[in-house]
Amino acid sequence: MPRHLVYIIMDSCRYDSCLQADIPHLSRLGRLEKRYSYASWTSPSHQAILMGLMPHTSPSGVFASEIYKHEFKRWSERLDIPGLSFRTFVPELSLPKVLKDHGYHTVARVSMPVLNPYAGFNRYFDDYILMDHPNGFHEMVATLDFQVGYPCFYFLNLGETHYPYMLSGEDLPRISGVHGVLKALASDKADQKAKFFSHKEMARLHKQQVRCVEHIDRWLGKLFEKAPPDTYFIVTSDHGELFGEGGYFGHGPIMHEKCFEVPFVEGPRPHG
Repeated sequence: MPRHLVYIIMDSCRYDSCLQADIPHLSRLGRLEKRYSYASWTSPSHQAILMGLMPHTSPSGVFASEIYKHEFKRWSERLDIPGLSFRTFVPELSLPKVLKDHGYHTVARVSMPVLNPYAGFNRYFDDYILMDHPNGFHEMVATLDFQVGYPCFYFLNLGETHYPYMLSGEDLPRISGVHGVLKALASDKADQKAKFFSHKEMARLHKQQVRCVEHIDRWLGKLFEKAPPDTYFIVTSDHGELFGEGGYFGHGPIMHEKCFEVPFVEGPRPHG
């Protein structure tokens, strides 16, 4: 039987936030790599991810088509499914479709409203749910059920590392849009009260994202305990985040390296 697959997206988590965090469980999974996302915000980045493309290493001296072919073939090694290649993925170009065709039960739990089922990301998933709130990794871990007799694919989009980074109440800095983006965009009125963050506030928010990574790591350890030995894990991000570099905050319509730098770790479930 092919391996179970757990694919975790720490939304908006930039590489150095993961590098600075105390992540004993993630470190057991494999080597932390710096990679680059295909897009600067959630929706288009998840389109590439669910095609089956990993965040890339920005290699030089090679044609992009060769990188894509290599990436699609790597799924054979990850999941112990012989013969997977780019041809397996066309014409749909869908990782959940390929996995369904190989007997997987496909499940997604997403935290970002832009990934809601009406946006089309639920295609080829047997079970696709937008969580009631963005900080629900602990709830996901509690409900994951690895069945005996067939492989499971769990795709988990985590909101803990996205603004507001698990902050609330008086600790929460107010900005226009972001996290309430659909509501904000629905209004034609400009937000006259929105002020850009100070450098001190930017530094505080970056440190808070690091704490969110550490929170995720603790629950990742519990997920390792729950998962069968023949489970393959991928942990990465859909894009990075700016905390004042170049005068930017956040992500989206930003062309800056920190907006594309993401952590990447993969490997079979650690033993012990």
